[in-house]
Amino acid sequence: MLLGYARVSKSDDQDTRPQIDALEAAGCRLIYEERASGGRWDRPELHRLLKRLRPGDVLVVWKLDRLSRSLKDLLLILERIDHARAGFRSLTEAIDTTTPAGRMMMQMLGSFAEFERAMVRERTHAGLQAAKAQGRQGGRRPKLLPHQKTEILGMLGTGRSAAELARLFQVHRATIGRIAAEARIGSPEPVP
Repeated sequence: MLLGYARVSKSDDQDTRPQIDALEAAGCRLIYEERASGGRWDRPELHRLLKRLRPGDVLVVWKLDRLSRSLKDLLLILERIDHARAGFRSLTEAIDTTTPAGRMMMQMLGSFAEFERAMVRERTHAGLQAAKAQGRQGGRRPKLLPHQKTEILGMLGTGRSAAELARLFQVHRATIGRIAAEARIGSPEPVP
């Protein structure tokens, strides 16, 4: 069975009618219509369609970007289609995974995506190494400076509550608790 999927973005004043006409002309008997961004994963109609796929079914879209704007998400969707032992067809790009040429095209897309992920990993690693060489450290900046932590420990020693100190220093109570725990671990004498 040919199952169609038509999507337009919420923010656009687009109409799915041209997509639906093309899907009906291609022989789709059931068409799932959605108004959502292609970059979002939480699209109920798409998930309903993916759950409905049976062996031998073919999911048909008017254009590849109607299914997803992200190559990574596209490959995840295609993997789910393959897992259901169904096929995929894009009318505009003439991709059809029910044919050997279409399967080869999807494998090439997968290879490009894997290459892209490896390049991003390499660039990220190189950037972190360069920052480290310049003396910079990654991660969030600490909420409190060392002298503020010392001040908090002193105030805890005088009997002030963690909640009161959290309000005073504008941090969460858990932050005060971590400071106290670190001080207990780092020093042989218990800190109140």
